[in-house]
Amino acid sequence: MDRATFWEPFKAPPRLPRRYSTPLKRLLRGPTALCVALSVLHASPLWADDRLTTFDEIAATVSDQFFDPSMNGIDWAAHVATYRERVVPDMDVELFAETINEMLAVLEASHTRLYVRDSPLWYQLAGIFLPGYAALADDLGPYLTDGAPIYAGIGVFVETRPEGDFVVGVLDGHPADEAGVVVGDRIVSVDGRSFHPIRSFEGQAGQTNTLRIERRPGVFLSLEVTPILLDGRTMFETAMRDSTGVFDVGGSAVGYIHAWSYAGQRYQDILVETLLYGQLRDAEALVLDLRGGWGGANSTYLNLFAAQSVQLSSTGRDGEERAFASAWDRPVVLLVDEGTRSGKEVFAHGFRMLGLGPIVGETTAGAVLAGRINALTDGSLLYVAVAETRVDGVRLEGQGVRPDHVVPFDPPFAAGHDPQLDRAIALAAELAEESRTD
Repeated sequence: MDRATFWEPFKAPPRLPRRYSTPLKRLLRGPTALCVALSVLHASPLWADDRLTTFDEIAATVSDQFFDPSMNGIDWAAHVATYRERVVPDMDVELFAETINEMLAVLEASHTRLYVRDSPLWYQLAGIFLPGYAALADDLGPYLTDGAPIYAGIGVFVETRPEGDFVVGVLDGHPADEAGVVVGDRIVSVDGRSFHPIRSFEGQAGQTNTLRIERRPGVFLSLEVTPILLDGRTMFETAMRDSTGVFDVGGSAVGYIHAWSYAGQRYQDILVETLLYGQLRDAEALVLDLRGGWGGANSTYLNLFAAQSVQLSSTGRDGEERAFASAWDRPVVLLVDEGTRSGKEVFAHGFRMLGLGPIVGETTAGAVLAGRINALTDGSLLYVAVAETRVDGVRLEGQGVRPDHVVPFDPPFAAGHDPQLDRAIALAAELAEESRTD
């Protein structure tokens, strides 16, 4: 099999993250690993639909690749045999994935999870890894649209609880955001039918759907939403740009941007461009939101927040002077939660160690292992943790990064209220005012 080496940025979430949507509209959270450079394993050209075949492939792959040869003290063969008895050849794909991930959970390791094509996460994960890796594109070819992981959707992350399907993430600038969906909404139905993140909108791109939601217990709304084709390679870049805004808080201009994914240099480029040359260049303080979404990031990205920067000015023939800075040297507040994972956690750890500013929210996921993505013969994607990772000698796996200002938040029926974002903005405004008086 061919292998491509790369900087692997994600982890499989213990549960979907929650997002806190477009700040400019004051609406109100989204899945994943850093972390370390490893490889993509490519599937054979045979695309098996037999669940038992796929099960055996998964069990063998995990056994061969998992970073702990003792399999966390588990009798892996016996454990696998127990779960294999629950699998039948034509098993429903979602039930199959649930069974596999229950089997993998005993390893108590991040970056160890199965993603199937019946979930938006498959398209998003594929989109993160596909650019630059032609062999992976070949392996997943039968499940791509013109070489891209595209699906019809409205830009939400949903968490299924006993009480129903709750919106825990709303991507900025996407159809759900534009329709007025906010974090905490319970999705009751789509055009009168039960909600499914893929099947509800399949073939519906460009067509208006009626989304029935429950915003508060007993308070129902019908929203008109038009799905679009979402490309897993670009959707988080679009959402990051659309999240950008400035709050006027007591006379202080507080900038905001949400890094839904930090999986690659292009996201850092968006941040640099926006802070130093774009919409946030005149902000007096910044809230950098790393909640939810996917992981990524590396420690060099922290150089953007240097204590001092080089100031450059230029004057053209129009006589207008333009100033540019080499780094952001104004106050910054970092916003995190249990959906902040992997490379974002390395970033948060470094942010604290370098004393760059306060951290607000909830303790991060504690999901910092090196992972390898495997394209299976049925087109599924299997993440396997293949190496231990430490940051400054600290094992963040299972521990996470605790914020300086703890602000709990549970989304169901939040109706657009985001106490974590409110606290971060208020703190940033205080720091901006202090900077003006120094």
